[in-house]
Amino acid sequence: MKMIVAVFRPEKLQAVKDSLKEAGIKAMTITDVRGRGQQSGIVFSNRVGTITIDEIEKTKVEVVVEDSEEKIAIDAIRSAARTGHEGDGRIFVIPVEKSIRIRDE
Repeated sequence: MKMIVAVFRPEKLQAVKDSLKEAGIKAMTITDVRGRGQQSGIVFSNRVGTITIDEIEKTKVEVVVEDSEEKIAIDAIRSAARTGHEGDGRIFVIPVEKSIRIRDE
């Protein structure tokens, strides 16, 4: 199994959820996060001077899928989250040794 962790623009969340659902992936964990990547923040200039905001709000979605669904999940997230501009986000793939349902014995 694999855990797919995607960090992307918050306004793309609904599109990513819809795309994953269409691909047959319904379970996910969603977290609002802040951070910075290659863009190193946003610089605003005004009469007083410049302000750099180096922590940008993003959304993180985590899904655990079978190995055979890895490419399907990545393609679904990528197609829905992509704008073609810097700051679109990142997808990480992590191996999962076990998945244990809490309610089961």
